[in-house]
Amino acid sequence: MHQPQKKGPRILFITSNLSSFAEGDLRMLRESYPVREVIVGGNPIQSLTRRLSLGLTILSGVLGADMTFSWFAHNHAYLAVIISRLLGKRSLVVVGGYEVAREPDIEYGALLVPGMAGKIQYIIENADCILAVSEFSKSEILQVARPRRIETVYNGVDTSVFSPGGQKENIVLTVCFISTANIRVKGLDTLMDAARRLPETRFVLLGQALGDGLETLNRDAPDNVEFIGQVQQEELIRWYRRAKVYCQLSYRESFGVALAEAMSCECVPVVTDRGALPEVVGDAGFVVPYGDADATATAISEALRSDGGRAARARVEKEFSLERRVQKIRSVIEEKPV
Repeated sequence: MHQPQKKGPRILFITSNLSSFAEGDLRMLRESYPVREVIVGGNPIQSLTRRLSLGLTILSGVLGADMTFSWFAHNHAYLAVIISRLLGKRSLVVVGGYEVAREPDIEYGALLVPGMAGKIQYIIENADCILAVSEFSKSEILQVARPRRIETVYNGVDTSVFSPGGQKENIVLTVCFISTANIRVKGLDTLMDAARRLPETRFVLLGQALGDGLETLNRDAPDNVEFIGQVQQEELIRWYRRAKVYCQLSYRESFGVALAEAMSCECVPVVTDRGALPEVVGDAGFVVPYGDADATATAISEALRSDGGRAARARVEKEFSLERRVQKIRSVIEEKPV
């Protein structure tokens, strides 16, 4: 059967990493517009041959497009913005957060990588529109450079998929990659200390183990902490639905997709006072100082006794739904350039 031809601008979608949120945007764009995608891969582009190959691929894509849509302000976005300007095409760039971070204490952020600061500044100043994933991230972007235009468009959660179901249990859940770096970045050391203060409460840490991070955590983990490896989305949602409390104890977060997913499944959130986490939670959860195990344990105890799950989901439905993100991105794409 002949498919109707999609109208609207032809879009070249470029990303270094097809993460769940980048993939969600790609799927959304494909539903409405003619889209060609370029997936660069996460490895640094070091060889001259690879740089030339990527440049030619992006050049070819821009020639056949009306605009570029880049996820992450990395090398691929740098090339896309340069070529788009030369050819008179529009360029949109989603800044994920890492690109404008400078956290030497935890060795985190692209601004710490030699040679990247200038490229990131160029992207921010020369793209037609920068999309920030939170107001916190927007403020960091504005500290690096002045964009022509910047819009906050929160990451979206499909609330029809990430939905409550079944009976909640007294489980405290955290979802993240388990690596040595993430012990501090995601506050996993504080999670272990809080679990030690609540020996009758079941804690579940879910996510892929990288390097020796799991071994390091296991050395000092209390008996009430259970480690579960990487799971498929269906199993992840089952855990969200079972857990009464979701903890995000990070040193920083530019948004917190897993947090919003858990809230959409009526988990009561306990988060640190860092980055965009208080912005995501609003008044629908508990906020504690980063690294404060006593305050964290107290907040978890209160969250387990609370009935705040419905309020957490209502906040996601209002502020962070997938439909809301789709509408805002389409409005940016379809408006007529001045």
